[in-house]
Parts: sequence; C-alpha cells; structure tokens
Amino acid sequence: MTGTASAPLRVGLVGYGLAGSVFHAPLIAASPDLVLDTVTTGSPERAAQARAEHPGVTVAASPEELWTRADALDLVVVASPNKTHVPVATAALEAGLPVVVDKPLAGTAAEARGLAALADARGLLLSVFQNRRWDNDFLTLRALLAEGELGAVQRFESRFERWRPRPKGGWRESGAPEEIGGLLYDLGSHVVDQALVLFGPAVRVYAESDVRRPSAEADDDTFLAITHANGVRSHLWVSATTAQLGPRFRVLGQTAGYVKYGLDPQEAALREGLRPEPGAVWGVEPERLWGRIGSGESPLTGGGTPVETLPGAYPAYYAAVSAALRGTGPNPVTAYEAAAALDVLEAAKRSAREGVAVAL
Repeated sequence: MTGTASAPLRVGLVGYGLAGSVFHAPLIAASPDLVLDTVTTGSPERAAQARAEHPGVTVAASPEELWTRADALDLVVVASPNKTHVPVATAALEAGLPVVVDKPLAGTAAEARGLAALADARGLLLSVFQNRRWDNDFLTLRALLAEGELGAVQRFESRFERWRPRPKGGWRESGAPEEIGGLLYDLGSHVVDQALVLFGPAVRVYAESDVRRPSAEADDDTFLAITHANGVRSHLWVSATTAQLGPRFRVLGQTAGYVKYGLDPQEAALREGLRPEPGAVWGVEPERLWGRIGSGESPLTGGGTPVETLPGAYPAYYAAVSAALRGTGPNPVTAYEAAAALDVLEAAKRSAREGVAVAL
C-alpha cells in the first residue's frame, strides 16, 4: 500500500457511468482518507466528464492499465456493468489490489463465494457497495429495533418502487442473461440485503416476477416473500410500474408498527451535484417525511407518533473501507454477505419461473 497513516489512500475507479460518476467518485473524493487517482472509461465523453468533475484525475482507457501500475494504488473500485464485476474484480485481486465492487457482486452466489475465497487466499479486502445500509430510514429502523420500540417483529414490508412507464433501455433493462439486468438484481439487491441484515438468514423464498411494460425485456415488477430462520416474514417489492407509491417501510411488531414513506435524499442530492463536504448538512430530510410509530391507527390520518429520521450516511461506507484497509476496523460489507443475498435472488428467480416456494 502506498497510503500511510497521514497520506490518503489512492483509488482506481473502473467505470464512470451512473454508479461511478454519481455514487462512487463523489463519495471517494469527499473522503478525507481517500483520493481519486484514476478513472477507467473507454468513452471519450465520460473521460472528459471525469476530468471536469475531478481536476487532476488520471484517465485510463481500460482496467488493464491499472494492473500495470498496481503498486501506485491502494484500492480498486469496480463500478462497471454487472457482467464485468467478476472478471474485473478477479483481475484486481490477482494484481494484488484490494477491491470494492458495486452490487450485485456477481450473477450467482457460487461466483461470489469464489471471489471471496480468492480474496482470502491473497489476504486482500473484498467489499461490496451496499450503500442502502446507510439510508436514513434504514438507520432509523435499526435504531428502533435495537431499542425494542416495536416488540418482536412479525412482518417486514419494504418497497423500492418507481413510476417509469417507458423503459430507458441499456444493459440494466436488457433481457440477455449475461447482462444480469432487471430489477430483481438491481433494486432487489438492496431490499434483500436490508432484510437479511435486520432479520438474519432466509430459509424459504417465494417470488412473483413480471415484465409489464411494452418493449421491456427484463423484470420490472417483482415481489419476494422471505421466511427468516427466526420466523420473521419479509415482503419485498421492487417495481418500475407503480403509479401510486406505497410506504418505503411498514414494519409490524407485537407491540407497535413503524411506517415510513419517501426515499432517502442522498441519491437525489448526489445526482444534483451536491457533495457531503465536512460541516455541510447531509442526508437530512424535512419533518413532514418522518415516519410514525404506533398501534391501531393509520399514519395517513395522523395516527401514531412521529419519529425523527436519522441523517443518511453514505460517506460512512468509504470511511469504514479506509479503516479496514488500515487495519483499524472490519470490512463493512463482506463478499460472504453478498453471496447470502445472491442465494435469495437465485431462489427468487427459480420461484418466479416455476411457481413454487424454494427452501434454502
């Protein structure tokens, strides 16, 4: 590693599309312990964008250029299309570089565990960017559960819904299996990961998955039901065809329930070019969007008690990665956790295809 206790760790970023330019590059640049050294993209337009948005950054045309100067880097972040995650991460690990990979880590749980084993054998960090663990609503819900505010949870409902009646096209909506497109592996990676973090291993999965929009190729309206080993049931929706959005969370416990509408504001802020700079207000939402906790009353008619939403904290992910690289903290999201989520996603694909519940 070139970084020292005082010098920032140098990062090579592979890919400068949505994930690379909106999420990873700004969060890396905002971290006091990281510096965005190199961006890899084969697009002249994206290369120009990277140089404009991050003056002084080196632009490489391919990931292979990173491996030739591996000793000048401390971390590689893979934010390229899903189908490239496994080969690029493999090459980075074989070049002796720690790696962060955007979700989903791989197309299958077996591939994810193979990458984990390679990282272990090389003694290198392999982390997965599950930024939604640092959403404001998720952090608030974790705090409520830790405090026992709901009693024993019986059912967890989570929705990541959008209204996009016309497909945008591109690999994310491709029906080609090698692209690993569709909402199950995109937004589904988030809602499944959150459910497993909150309530532990899954033992049974049922799913319904549809292609609703004309000219769409991949799933755009999917429902998953997970039975956890502890008896909690998670009901998860991911959709691009929702004309009326449901609550982001509805969590039902033995003594109370928690209902929260609206999405965490951090993605919208990053898309607008805002940055989580030191001292700046970040991840805070207005009081009118706070969730409500109570029993026997509808939050839509003012029932329950408002619960202040904790600020979202995407920068905490890369702060944790930095600590893990310096040996002062754990890997914030391991490849084995990502593999467990992929077990659920693969079971969901089979369930939707065959119309059966799948035991894990």
